[in-house]
Amino acid sequence: MARYTGPKCRLCRREGIKLFLKGDRCYTDKCALERRPYAPGQHGRARRKASDYLLQLREKQKVKRLYGVMEKQFRRYFEKAERQRGATGTNLLRLLELRLDNVVYRLGFANSRSQARQLVRHGHFLVNGKKVNIPSYLVKVNDVIEVNEKSREIPVIKEAQEVVDRRGIPGWLELDAANFKGVVKALPERDDITFPISENLIVELYSK
Repeated sequence: MARYTGPKCRLCRREGIKLFLKGDRCYTDKCALERRPYAPGQHGRARRKASDYLLQLREKQKVKRLYGVMEKQFRRYFEKAERQRGATGTNLLRLLELRLDNVVYRLGFANSRSQARQLVRHGHFLVNGKKVNIPSYLVKVNDVIEVNEKSREIPVIKEAQEVVDRRGIPGWLELDAANFKGVVKALPERDDITFPISENLIVELYSK
């Protein structure tokens, strides 16, 4: 599958908000958005009329880039969210939150979702005692996610655990840091997602 491999800070500047794609760097003065708080490119400082379509598109792009999924995969999540009971926008965000790479990041075993995705692909995590190397795997309530015993000395995992308090653990997850383990206590609710997202704009875009 094709994936963006360019500068990650460029994506934050394009969306005008920190997407925390580079882990701890995003919390420091080295963050590109802090130094250049405008869109990339020679016309980045120019004022642009924000049409309804532009607002909807930018919101979709922001969420895609935040969770690290491509267009076709994102569309499948939306279609699945539409088939579920409840608000489509909330269902969409819940599906994205339940991705294994996101849960690994939320539990503090990685400094960013892209780092979590790589660690999962390399087989460093177990779900209910079985190795799962698919970042898009959707976890369920009562699932136990833990670091493979042989992987617990990996520097990036240990470093991420040292600064997990900066982000905090969402209420729908429970962390047992001493045993490199986490449990999905419940499905994430809309209030658990504190990142500024207007999911209704995405629903409006795909409903045209």
